[in-house]
Amino acid sequence: MWLAEIRKRNAILYTVGWLHLALFAMCLFLYFVKPVAIAGINGWIKPMKFALSLCIYLWTFGWLLHYIGDAKKVKVITWTIAACMCVEMIIIFVQAWRGVGAHFNISTPLNGALFATMGTFIGINSLAVLYTLILFINGSTNLTGGELLAWQMGLFLFFVGGISGGMMSGHLAHTYGSGDGGPGLPFVNWSPQAGDKRPAHFLTLQGLQLLPLFYYAMFRRTEKSRLGLMVVFVLFLFVCLALHVMALRGVPLIATH
Repeated sequence: MWLAEIRKRNAILYTVGWLHLALFAMCLFLYFVKPVAIAGINGWIKPMKFALSLCIYLWTFGWLLHYIGDAKKVKVITWTIAACMCVEMIIIFVQAWRGVGAHFNISTPLNGALFATMGTFIGINSLAVLYTLILFINGSTNLTGGELLAWQMGLFLFFVGGISGGMMSGHLAHTYGSGDGGPGLPFVNWSPQAGDKRPAHFLTLQGLQLLPLFYYAMFRRTEKSRLGLMVVFVLFLFVCLALHVMALRGVPLIATH
C-alpha cells in the first residue's frame, strides 16, 4: 500500500501528514459545534482545506525525497518542510478559533505579526522546494528518463505556484476587481463574481502530484515518454497561465451572474 511505503520512506513527513489529517477531522467537528463567521462563510472551511492540502503535500515529499541519495540533505529538507507546514497550519487554526482571517489580515499588530510569520515560513518552504528541484536537476537522484522529468516538472510547477501565492500576499487579497468575501463556490469559496487567484494557485501547486501521476498512468511503458510528458506539461502550464490572466483581468472561473 502506498501509505505504508511513504511511512517506510519518510516516517517524519508520514507522521506530520497524519497530524494534519487529524486536524482536518477536528475542524470538521468544530464546523458544526463551534461555527464562526469569517468573510461571510464558516471560518473552519479554510483550515479544513489547508489541512487536507498540506497533508497531501507532506506525503508527496515523503515519497519523492526517497530518490535523493544524500541522507543529510533529505533530513534537512524533511525537517524544514515539516516545521514550515506546522507553523502555517497552527496559525490558520488559531486565527479561525479567534474568529478572524489568517491571510492578508493586518488589521491589528497581532494579526499582522501572525500573517508575516506565515509568510516567512512559506518563503522558507519555497526555498526548500527550490533546493529539492535543484537536486533533481543536477543528478543527485537515482531517477532517470521520463520518471525524473515528471518529478522535475512537478517540482517546478509547485515552485511557480508558490510565487503565485506571494503575489496574492503582495496584493493583500486573492480577489481582483472586487474585495475579498461575498458569495463563493461551494467549499472552495472561489469568487463567482470577480477574478480570483486561488484557482490558478491551487491548480499550479497540484502539478507536483499531477505530472508524476500522468507519467505513471500513461507514459511509463512507452518509448516516447519524454515527448508525451512535454506535451502534457506545456498544456498544463498554458491552462495555469490562462487562469492567472483571467484572475488578474477580474474574470471569475465560474460566473454565476
